Amino acid sequence: MSISMQDVMKESGVAFGTSGARGLVTAMTDRVCYVYARCFIKYCEASYKCERTIAIAGDLRPSTERILKALVKAGEDSAWKVVYCGRIPSPAIALYGIDKALPTIMVTGSHIPADRNGIKFNHPQGEISKKDEQGIVSQSVDFDESIFDAQGMLKNAPELPAVEMEAEENYLKRYPAFFGSRALSGLTIGVYQHSAVGRDIVVKVLESLGATVKPFARSETFIPVDTEAIRKEDEDLARDFAHKDFVDAIFSTDGDSDRPLLADDTGMWLRGDVLGILAAQALGIKRIATPVSCNTSLEKCGSFEKICRTRIGSPYVIAGMESLVDANDANVSVAGYEANGGFLLQTDLTRKFEDGTRTLPALPTRDALLPMLAVMVRVREERLCVVDLLKKLPKRFTLSDRLKEFPTATSKAKLAEIREQKLGHKLFGALTAKPNRFAKPGADGKMPAPFHGDIVSIDETDGYRMEFDSGDIVHLRPSGNAPEFRCYVETGDKERSAELLAGCMKIMEGWRG
Repeated sequence: MSISMQDVMKESGVAFGTSGARGLVTAMTDRVCYVYARCFIKYCEASYKCERTIAIAGDLRPSTERILKALVKAGEDSAWKVVYCGRIPSPAIALYGIDKALPTIMVTGSHIPADRNGIKFNHPQGEISKKDEQGIVSQSVDFDESIFDAQGMLKNAPELPAVEMEAEENYLKRYPAFFGSRALSGLTIGVYQHSAVGRDIVVKVLESLGATVKPFARSETFIPVDTEAIRKEDEDLARDFAHKDFVDAIFSTDGDSDRPLLADDTGMWLRGDVLGILAAQALGIKRIATPVSCNTSLEKCGSFEKICRTRIGSPYVIAGMESLVDANDANVSVAGYEANGGFLLQTDLTRKFEDGTRTLPALPTRDALLPMLAVMVRVREERLCVVDLLKKLPKRFTLSDRLKEFPTATSKAKLAEIREQKLGHKLFGALTAKPNRFAKPGADGKMPAPFHGDIVSIDETDGYRMEFDSGDIVHLRPSGNAPEFRCYVETGDKERSAELLAGCMKIMEGWRG
């Protein structure tokens, strides 16, 4: 039978978000994943010059192996060779594909709970763009419906091929080859392993750079660690570990190890958008692309010659980076980062070291290791600590949270209501206002009404971002890959940001109806 990708998306509800196709495990049947892979392969055949070979890998969540087998079947039925690279980080499989000029697929739901999963696609040069996504969605494929049962599962799923270790090995060599084998010598770094697919790779890379490594909290049950909305238990865990055991920093990642978590020596996790600034400074990057939701210390620090603000999602950051490349000057370094900390290197990066000049090849996809390593190499070189670097940045504090299990359609409807009726001032103005400490009772003995903050600018690049006259920022946005309504805030004071976020979330909770 013949079926279109669009029909499968409508039937299953499994659609493209900001990081590939994602959905409930129950909706991501073998049939759905098979059609996605067949359409991706068909698109690559028509759009890219590559061998009839595709490489696949996956994270550690329970449903990943079943989906990987469906991808193997899709490759076989497309008459393509399937290379299985094992359970490795998303940037590792992307790097392998770029080096070999092959399309790749990563099975991962990243940070979302284990009842969901996803498929992330890379063409032979890197992550798919929104244009590629449209090309995949426009495909149709012919296949034998009888290979699936009534529930859409393969009746005879193939075995996974033997693991090709080259993808992991090349990723392990990438950073020692650039920074050098003694780059972190003398530093002690904790690694919060949980269920991240790169948990052992992170340890190996740190050791290969000369660090003393202390792994902890390994879990065989999947834990949905979200680097944008850090759980209280993860905050407590890092703080307790740092208190009991000396470390210069703590490393961790999300489920597919493309988004970093870096904590200082006290166990305090850094915000991803702050880590992005520190990493770009440490690497000497000249031009930066980053989503509109990220900390404005980027502009205020004065470290970069050009900045491009984008919509949220790596495809948009990649497009932003591409717009910053100078075709006439190969020395202009370009990178990007997201609020989740994922760091993307658009151009090769050449740096002088004591023993010579070395080049780090571009990797225009989210990577967790590079930003954390760059910061810690600078810490060692300048004999500082992470807190010292933070103190050098302008004092702007971003925080975020989200309403879980909040339908995307409802989020969009609420934003439309706020936009059309201009409710931002009414809803959030009082939260952003600075208190009038000199207010006195009027002639009637009553205190004057509290000062109400005014909106001075609105940015609708992605969602609805309001800047108030106090300098406070409130940004509302439906998640692009989960039924969540996200809220981002920024102020010039850490405690005030926490208070503002709490107030915003209280208002948003009232929207559940």
